[in-house]
Amino acid sequence: MILARTHAKGAPLVVLIDWLGAGQVSAVVLFILILASAITSFVTAAFGIGGGVLLLAIMAHYVPIEVLIPVHGLVQLGSNGYRACKTHLHLDKTTFNSFGFGAVLGAVAVSFILIQLPLQWIQLSVGLFILYLLWGFKPRPHQVSATGMFAVGVVTTMLSTFVGATGPLLAAFLHQNKMGKMAHTATFASCMSLQNTLKLVVFLVAGIYFVDWLPLAVLMIISGFIGTSVGLNALEKFSTELFTVLYSTIVTLLALHLLVKAVVELI
Repeated sequence: MILARTHAKGAPLVVLIDWLGAGQVSAVVLFILILASAITSFVTAAFGIGGGVLLLAIMAHYVPIEVLIPVHGLVQLGSNGYRACKTHLHLDKTTFNSFGFGAVLGAVAVSFILIQLPLQWIQLSVGLFILYLLWGFKPRPHQVSATGMFAVGVVTTMLSTFVGATGPLLAAFLHQNKMGKMAHTATFASCMSLQNTLKLVVFLVAGIYFVDWLPLAVLMIISGFIGTSVGLNALEKFSTELFTVLYSTIVTLLALHLLVKAVVELI
């Protein structure tokens, strides 16, 4: 019966879509996620901020919440890993090493406390954190010491296991050290690559199986490369002020929708 179905008209395409989407999402959703990866990578490249958070907000509406954070981490690992490789000669090793030791400690610590929260609470956590990144308190400008970066590594790695996109927090602290553009890019990408890798290991140790989503993640990474290339070419052609308004509005609405959905399901 299975063999007969695989020879039916259109069956190979159905099988391919099912494989790419881990049997969880439709062809339309596959297209939306791949396009979203390209667009959010364009946003990060063209405006320097926001792509990872925007992608998380979009994915939260289509990817099963129990695998949302590790799948998002897979996609971000591809994006950050590529930039880290391309800019590794500019890496600030002192900052990276301090952050890295903290990140490893944070990953070990969170592996002991990670629990499978009710799905609605994960939705609430992600939605509230996205709103915090947009509208919450930001650290005051000051030089961050090696000890400070160690602490940032511990805290953001633990936090990223529960809410996903901690990149803007790390970027805010790195920005205080006033590195050059290339050093900032290389150090941020390397720190995030390490953090994403550690986060994926923690989820695997916790028994959360997300490897089936790897084909989709690879396609999203590829489309992200395309979005990045286009975004870099368009870097100086857009109004930063208009982008800030549109970006804040769109991400806020997505986060609020996620919160309403979670509250309704809890009730």
